[in-house]
Amino acid sequence: MAKYCEVCGKGKVSGNNVTFSKHHTKRTWSPNIRKVKAIVDGTPKRINVCTRCLRSDKVQRAL
Repeated sequence: MAKYCEVCGKGKVSGNNVTFSKHHTKRTWSPNIRKVKAIVDGTPKRINVCTRCLRSDKVQRAL
């Protein structure tokens, strides 16, 4: 699966999982990446895009 969004550059983020007893363990958050067909420079192309960019109309989809 893709590691980052090709539109906004959003990628994995790391941090700590904190329990009720304040025990910290490392964890990662991944963006919701989808492979879509979009128009890039006038030609249809498959790109990896996060769902946030799909909703905000930053990507002109090819049908």
